[in-house]
Amino acid sequence: MSTPAMLQLGLFLVVLIALAWPLGAYMTRIMQGDNVGPVRFFAPLERAFYRLAGIKQDEEMGWRGYTVALILFNVLGVIAVYALQRLQGALPFNPQAMAAVSSDSSFNTAVSFVTNTNWQGYGGETTMSYLTQMLGLTVQNFLSAATGAAVVIALIRGFARHSSAKIGNFWVDVTRLTLYVLLPLAVVFALVFTQQGAIQNLSAYKDVHTLEATKYQQPKVDAKGNPVTGKDGKPVMEDKTTQTQTLPMGPVASQEAIKMLGTNGGGFFNANSAHPYENPTPLSNFLQDIAIFLIPAALCFLFGRMVGDRRQGWAILAAMTIMFATAVTVVTSAEQAGVPQYKALHLDQKASSLQSGGNMEGKEARFGIIDTSLFIAVTTSASCGAVNAMHDSLTPIGGLVPTFLMQLGEVVFGGVGSGLYGMLIFAILAVFIAGLMVGRTPEYLGKKIETYEMKMTAITILVTPTLVLALTAIAVSVGAGKAGILNPGAHGFSEILYAFTSAANNNGSAFAGLSANTPFYNIMTGIAMFFGRFFMIVPILAIAGSLAAKKRLAVTGGTLPTHGPLFVVLLIGTVLLVGALNYVPALALGPVVEHLQMIAAR
Repeated sequence: MSTPAMLQLGLFLVVLIALAWPLGAYMTRIMQGDNVGPVRFFAPLERAFYRLAGIKQDEEMGWRGYTVALILFNVLGVIAVYALQRLQGALPFNPQAMAAVSSDSSFNTAVSFVTNTNWQGYGGETTMSYLTQMLGLTVQNFLSAATGAAVVIALIRGFARHSSAKIGNFWVDVTRLTLYVLLPLAVVFALVFTQQGAIQNLSAYKDVHTLEATKYQQPKVDAKGNPVTGKDGKPVMEDKTTQTQTLPMGPVASQEAIKMLGTNGGGFFNANSAHPYENPTPLSNFLQDIAIFLIPAALCFLFGRMVGDRRQGWAILAAMTIMFATAVTVVTSAEQAGVPQYKALHLDQKASSLQSGGNMEGKEARFGIIDTSLFIAVTTSASCGAVNAMHDSLTPIGGLVPTFLMQLGEVVFGGVGSGLYGMLIFAILAVFIAGLMVGRTPEYLGKKIETYEMKMTAITILVTPTLVLALTAIAVSVGAGKAGILNPGAHGFSEILYAFTSAANNNGSAFAGLSANTPFYNIMTGIAMFFGRFFMIVPILAIAGSLAAKKRLAVTGGTLPTHGPLFVVLLIGTVLLVGALNYVPALALGPVVEHLQMIAAR
């Protein structure tokens, strides 16, 4: 890893913590009901929402009521986004007259955006109207992020309270997180992205005259529009030349801001954050990295404040940061090392120079290897499917890192809320393992961890590996799954493994070498996304309810300190051990084999 890469990583972490610390303090006061900051101006609007919806602001819920409200809210979201896509051809704000989206793609996209996954099997600029992008996808970017944050707030209340049957009010939590946290931050970032060059309009697409003519081939058709075939039965191709290019337009900056802040990742355009209208400059790229991690990092500080011991938040943040910095180092080093075959190739001077500084295939020249590698580690650590490069073109080890980061359960910062609640589940498992070592009932933050909590913890940890490995096995065993593979062999297996890893862990990024916009993959990844999200949330809320009902125990000489370096090491070891035990065999069949093949071919 080069010195510039290390300096950029250091700058990124310094800026992140400098911004996340005050944001964490602000969010703590918001969730505790304090009338601070923009709350003073928007409090009447908040109360109007409650009156309109018939919600009693001061009436809290038990964990079952909280869960039911959350599930119903999100199921209604799926129905609304699905209907919007199916009806978009007859709805306004559709200057390009986009037709209705197919039923299987609509189902996949609706589940994807409601679950904060934002997996995309379609090209946004060729599929979705402006209304669908704004009213369907952008709105869910806010609400899915608020849902994840609400869950972790409920879990933290479980640790902070004692002898209580309540963990909060879901409707109040979602409203406050959206109105006072996500919306103000999104406005600020949208304005900054617009200043950097991201577009924001409702114009029709623009046809522009290019400086150079583009030559291409297309199938020849007869007077009736039918393809002309030759004697061999293949289509006859004809040469074409054009100096006109169609540039897509749209309300991009507003969606880009919440796409990053909410760790959603769904691109307005098919190229996502590699598109210059979404991510114009190296500065906008750096700010997008910050936006992805900002709220997950702030939630760590919120956690420490709400449980009454700020050191607890720092311990969680330290574990996340160590694993993240290690991932950045590995992926950057692998991409800077490049591919041995290209380095040995002297016959083609262009190919040799292309790889002289590392593996630039699939990367934007305006970002380069260092900026791209940081973005790759950030987006796959944080359950954000945004990409600024083609992950399919990464070196085998470069591709293994984002895959493994997702397979850890998206707990290295992770999504808004989902990263921290996933890490807290691993913290419960860590103290349980420590308790087994010394023969003592495990405790975490003054709460005994007993049979019920461990059962729910086991369910939470095993949901995503079960989905990933089972669905991957099905996909490589049936014809419909194998039909999507464009790169046979180890890399093709890696593409399928990455796809289901991304879906079940609610990340949404893809290797992009797999033809996934088919009924088979749309339905299978939709299943993975839905159950990967809510089969984790339900047991986590059950844990929150169980912990809230318990009394807080006094700290004794036998209590394991959970705020120091020893616990940080134990927590990291637990996360890596579970990830390794679940996924190493599958990784060995994909990126590890591919890396060995690359070395052998040198």
